[in-house]
Amino acid sequence: MAAMDSPVPAEPAARIAAVRRFNRFYTRQIGVLQEGLLASEFSLTEARLLYELAHRDGLSAAQLARELGLDPGYLSRILTAFARRGLVSKQPAPDDGRQSLLMLTPDGRAAFAPLDARSRTEVGAMLARLSAPEQRRLIAAMATIEALLGDAAAPQEPYLLRPHQPGDIGWVISRHGALYAEEYGWDETFEALVAEIAGRFITNFDAKRERCWIAERAGARIGSVFLVRDSDSVAKLRLLLLEPEARGLGIGRRLVDECIRFARRTGYRTITLWTNDILVAARRIYQAAGFTLVAEERHHSFGHDLVGQNWELAL
Repeated sequence: MAAMDSPVPAEPAARIAAVRRFNRFYTRQIGVLQEGLLASEFSLTEARLLYELAHRDGLSAAQLARELGLDPGYLSRILTAFARRGLVSKQPAPDDGRQSLLMLTPDGRAAFAPLDARSRTEVGAMLARLSAPEQRRLIAAMATIEALLGDAAAPQEPYLLRPHQPGDIGWVISRHGALYAEEYGWDETFEALVAEIAGRFITNFDAKRERCWIAERAGARIGSVFLVRDSDSVAKLRLLLLEPEARGLGIGRRLVDECIRFARRTGYRTITLWTNDILVAARRIYQAAGFTLVAEERHHSFGHDLVGQNWELAL
């Protein structure tokens, strides 16, 4: 006679039940129990494959199977069906002719487009039921789940970038003052300069041509950057800041990249910035983004002898 399974202790059993309850709740929220995802002809797995192929070039079937945890045989049947319908094409990998790379055909992208649009609409409608603080709590909770359950061999540092909100400008001023005093010994005149720049940004804010991004992780602010109008053709990148725990994760580069994208879209031809040569990490980010040093000048500011630098990026 086979032995019965040992009962699960009460506390772990309650945790297991809570996770399963959440899974049932969320699958119902996002509609994966329907026969076709987002009122389409595609299953959840098929839609996810279309998403990966639409957003990433040069994927092989082996990569897809490995990254999505799919049985290779099951994946092969889906891809064969996609190919038969003209949604997917293959071409030999340039470095290994035995390997085929997958890509969506124009018909495949046309099939994916309404799926993507419906997904954005449904998620937008779900978020619209929540206030802005509630939305931030939800995103932070999701980021926590990703961080805890993600690949332990490649830990993720989830964060979001958002526009400024009431309270953010005060935080930018305070954190600049505190961090630069702690790390470089700069006095309160630097905080006064930041307050002047940030206050002018709010007073003269032009939503069409200026922007502030706040980086946030787990509901806490961890960084900032501003892009402000200098003239019709020139924008200034200002007040790039990262908390110590957020450095080395690519967030600084992402903040600068957002400034560059916005400046191009808005019609600026040049971005300028002013920094000091001792801010080595920030200078590396600017250099990597394509900025070039155009001028240097010694000055005495914030209680120290410094070398100021002007950088430019032609768009």
